[in-house]
Amino acid sequence: MKRFFFILFCLTAALSFAQKEKRILREGNNSYFGGKYGEAEGYYSEALKAKNNYYKSNYNLGDAYYKQGKFTDAIGQYDTYIKNSTSNNKDTMSKAFHNLGNSYLKTKSYNEAITAYKNSLKMNPKDEDTRYNLAYALKKLQEQQKKNQENKDKQQKKDDKDKKDEKKKMDNKGDKDKKPEQQQPQMSKEEAQRMLDALKNNEQKMQLKKKNKDENAEKKNIDKDW
Repeated sequence: MKRFFFILFCLTAALSFAQKEKRILREGNNSYFGGKYGEAEGYYSEALKAKNNYYKSNYNLGDAYYKQGKFTDAIGQYDTYIKNSTSNNKDTMSKAFHNLGNSYLKTKSYNEAITAYKNSLKMNPKDEDTRYNLAYALKKLQEQQKKNQENKDKQQKKDDKDKKDEKKKMDNKGDKDKKPEQQQPQMSKEEAQRMLDALKNNEQKMQLKKKNKDENAEKKNIDKDW
């Protein structure tokens, strides 16, 4: 009889413990739908401590993070749910991927958001909300790529201008370092003619002087021979 009561006590305790995470989950849901998202976050986290990888708490905790603007935490939570969920419910998985895409969209991670939305549509091709969000993410990605390219081109133009200005600065510096060429003095035609005349007169005087010298030499030679 004592053994029977012991077994019954153990079963009751196990059932009570098993219901703990569900009770905490319900408390979290009450807070969530009451708009108390921070409080709901606490309940969902506590439910996960009671039962690790409790898939409902994982999912709902992601929702609580999202409502509080904690989009990075929401991404991690939805991703954990998707990777560890054993649920074969395509509708639930589609919603999880949809919410994951929304979280990526909020962080401007458009490539990742597009992938999440596509996975959601694989689970539920008729979900128009996901289809719309996918189109929006594609548009935002194109805008982001265009803006990045414009910024890249703008930076390239700035770099080219800086190089051009630097080259011009170096060229100007090189010109300043060069010694100025000495200009040849200018001479008028009159000055040139006077110089030529003076040179000519000087040459005539030299020729006359040489001629007189030669004549005197001849006279001396004649006197000597006589």
